[in-house]
This record gives sequence, C-alpha cells and structure tokens, in this order.
Amino acid sequence: MNNSWTARTRDQIAARIARDIPEGWYVNLGIGVPTLVANHVPNDIEVVFHAENGILGIGPAATPETLDPWLINAGKQHVTLNPGGSYFHHADSFAMIRGRHLDLCVLGAYEVAVGGDIANWARSDSDFAPAVGGAMDLAVGARRVWVAMEHVTKTGAPRLVERCSYPLTAQRSVGRIYTDLAVLDVLPHGFRVIDMVEGMSLAELQNRTAAPLELAA
Repeated sequence: MNNSWTARTRDQIAARIARDIPEGWYVNLGIGVPTLVANHVPNDIEVVFHAENGILGIGPAATPETLDPWLINAGKQHVTLNPGGSYFHHADSFAMIRGRHLDLCVLGAYEVAVGGDIANWARSDSDFAPAVGGAMDLAVGARRVWVAMEHVTKTGAPRLVERCSYPLTAQRSVGRIYTDLAVLDVLPHGFRVIDMVEGMSLAELQNRTAAPLELAA
C-alpha cells in the first residue's frame, strides 16, 4: 500500500518534542526515544535534564571523544554533563520526583488510553520485565507527562486505545502523546489531534487509533 505521507523517524519525534519544551523547565527523559530529546534542544535554550539515578544537567549523548565510562543515565546509556550539572544520591533524586519538582517527564509506552492511563513496563502478567521501576514514580510525580511512541505495533494494532490491555504503570497521568504520525492531547473520551505528518488525513489516522479523534481548533 502506497501512502501519501511519511512517518517520522525516532529522531524526528524527539525533535518535535524538544520544540515544545519551554526554556527553564526541569525534565526527566525515559528510556528509548525520550533520551534523544536532549540532542535537539537549541544551544541558546536552557532546559535542565534529570535522570532518576541522580544526575541533574544532562547534556547531549556522549560521543567517543566525550564519553566518560562512569557517567550513565538510568537506562545505562553514557551521557554528558552540562556546565553547572550535579550528581546526588538516588534517594534525593526520587525526592525531587515525588515532591513534584519536575516540570515534565517524557516516557515511552506500549499503550496509552483515553483519560491518560499509561502501560509502559510489561506486555502481559507473565512478561519478563523485573519491575515497574522509576516509571511509576515519574508518571505520578512529574507535573506533566508526555509520551513518545510509535502509533501502531509492528503488526498494525493501535497503541492509542479506549482501555489499556497491558499492566498499567499509572492512571490518568498522560497529557500529550507524540507518535511517528501525529501529536495528540489526551481527552477524557478520546484524543485531540494537534498536528499530523504532512499528507495524512484525519480518517487515515483514525483507522490507526482505537479511540475517537477530534481536530484541535
């Protein structure tokens, strides 16, 4: 099937998210596509990135020239530290999260449901994920939660649904979703489309979404 549109790449999703983050926000980035967001914030804009293992002030991804083998984020990826950045105990890090000191958390997800429920740690009750980890604290502790994800599964099944079929990470926490096809705000009864990839129609997007869509004014 030939489409008149092209899905966004992982880097393009991350760049689209970075465009919407206001200067001065404190932001936690989850594993996967969210970690790419730090690479796309302009140099003249200050956004302070946080990792729950105890880092504040994360810079762009490490290169072979800037790699410090001791400096990793919560996903065990090598990162850099911006001038003025700091390290601290992970208990202090979770105090920041639970105390609602983070303006935003960007998470990956398997599914997001109307109303903002998120499932992002296991795909069944028998999945091999060891635990929900810090995502549960971030999903309820950050002032805002955005999700970066592909719009459908590899088999074409919708990831934006009426009700999550996977074990929940948190209820009613997600406010906005960035997919490879669109940007959507979460509503109690469905999703509001902020923008779509060029050439895609609302009907085409609806065919890939298992909940009602409406266009933003």
